[in-house]
Amino acid sequence: MNRVMVVLSGFFLALIAFSSSVFVVDQKSHAIVFSFGEVKSVVSEPGLHFKLPLIQNVVFFDKRILTIDSSEADRFITAEKKNILVDSYVKWRISDPKVYFVSFGDKNQRAEERLSQIVKAALNEVITKHSIRDVISGERAKVMDSIKARVSEDARQIGVSIIDVRLKRVDYVEQINNSVYDRMRAERTRVANELRSTGAAESEQIRADADRQRMVILADANRQSEEIRGAGDAEASQIYAQAFGQNPEFYKFYKSLEAYRSSFKNKSDLLVVDPASDFFRYFKGSGTAAQPAKSK
Repeated sequence: MNRVMVVLSGFFLALIAFSSSVFVVDQKSHAIVFSFGEVKSVVSEPGLHFKLPLIQNVVFFDKRILTIDSSEADRFITAEKKNILVDSYVKWRISDPKVYFVSFGDKNQRAEERLSQIVKAALNEVITKHSIRDVISGERAKVMDSIKARVSEDARQIGVSIIDVRLKRVDYVEQINNSVYDRMRAERTRVANELRSTGAAESEQIRADADRQRMVILADANRQSEEIRGAGDAEASQIYAQAFGQNPEFYKFYKSLEAYRSSFKNKSDLLVVDPASDFFRYFKGSGTAAQPAKSK
């Protein structure tokens, strides 16, 4: 029984010794092996690795791409002495774990603060040499390449590799924003007024042309109607002449009836004429005056 206990104890001791002498590095980590606080080796390859138990210890560092996203926009001055607000972010990773540890220990927050200072210094150096137009659109790619090169150079000295640096937002400060908005508003107002005046002029021209066309159309219609009316009157006169030419006396009688109808249209009409005049010719009988009508 004692022998079994001894064997088991030896086995557990061997297991503990073995477990304290191996460590596993995965795909997303770097490992630094220390011996009494001194860096002995850096392990970046994933797999099972060995160390001296109780003498050596291992510290792991993230191998993945990390992001520093600024919480507040920083103010910079452009080449034309204009204040702008720039909001940026940087993608980075630990490329030299030993240099990184010497610079910051195992404190990632200190590394992020240092990188933020490097990015801000690079932005200030590059933006002061370019105009707002260059930073926003004109030479944006060139500006970003310059910033990335400047940041990468400084970050290399602290064991960091820069993957990318980008500007999320570039904006004027509030005072300049107001002046820019006022200038844009004035420009849009000017363009709107020009469009209104141009539209009014074109409207008057269209209206004048429409009125001219209306007058021409009405005049042409009146001319055509007068021509048609004249042709109709001429044809009617010709028909009347042919009809009444067969009996002139009947024609005179018919025309007299029309004259009587027009003259005595209303009861209140008053006509002062000599009864013996030719106007009342057809009121007379054959050679004698017509007898007055008997009262009913």
